[in-house]
Amino acid sequence: MHQLHFVTLNKKQDNLLFGTLSRMLHLVLAKLEASSLDKWLLINLQSTEEFSSHMLNRDTWGNEAVAQLIRSNFIFWQVYYDTSEGRKVCTYYHLVSMPAILLIDPVTGQKVHAWNGMVHPDRLLEDLLPYLDKGPKGHHAAQPQKRPRKVDQEASTGKQGKIAVEDEDEELARAIAASLEVVIEASDASDDDMAEAEPEEENEPSLNIKPDYPPLPEEPKGSRELLCRVAIRLPNNQRIQRNFLHTDPIKLLWSFCAPQVEDGEKRAFHFVQAIPGASQKLQFGSDLTFRKAGLANSMINLLWG
Repeated sequence: MHQLHFVTLNKKQDNLLFGTLSRMLHLVLAKLEASSLDKWLLINLQSTEEFSSHMLNRDTWGNEAVAQLIRSNFIFWQVYYDTSEGRKVCTYYHLVSMPAILLIDPVTGQKVHAWNGMVHPDRLLEDLLPYLDKGPKGHHAAQPQKRPRKVDQEASTGKQGKIAVEDEDEELARAIAASLEVVIEASDASDDDMAEAEPEEENEPSLNIKPDYPPLPEEPKGSRELLCRVAIRLPNNQRIQRNFLHTDPIKLLWSFCAPQVEDGEKRAFHFVQAIPGASQKLQFGSDLTFRKAGLANSMINLLWG
């Protein structure tokens, strides 16, 4: 039985997403495909009984910008929640409401982002921005290597005992264990960072010297034809926005954002703009203006490095 197909209200959708959907009958194979291509795995659990599933297909997956972005940067796998594979995904990721969208690291099986119900195109594009700069392998390579800490065996056993894996595939059991390790390591990493923050700041004061950002002029006002409004999503998920002139250099983005983020005056950063079919990386050394960079009325993401 062919379990993977769209509950489509829009015939154009199949053309837009052709080649994007992983036509695999099993999650394991979809993960392998995503891992081999170094792409994030985007999973959509659907229900024929929920009208929001139809809306999601028609308005979001049928949106040209969404389709082109997913085709270039993700492997997309869609399945009904009440199929054999759908039930496994719902059990493993503890899903209770449909439709649901999951962003999965295909290397570890870890859920890195989730959405429920109807997700509008603009919101989905914005939420996917942080994952365009690096694939899963690049993300893991950028993570600091920490020595594993000893975890209280009784607590660890308690957590393990709550997870029923007898009826799951062997691959799902491995992924559950990996997810627990990620949670424990993330907690340890947070403690280590807090303990080591002050000595590092004292011993290495000359690291991460920022370039000389140009002075930021007063925010322009006037006709919309002269203004370029840009929204920026910061690493802490806060959003800020400002008007610039179309003829202003994009270097002013750095002048505007550096005081807005912690360590922005010390650490180097760049911007990523999601555009149909690709993503554009903006570096401080660029001489582009806002008009030439195509940033008018756009949302960009600030990333460190």
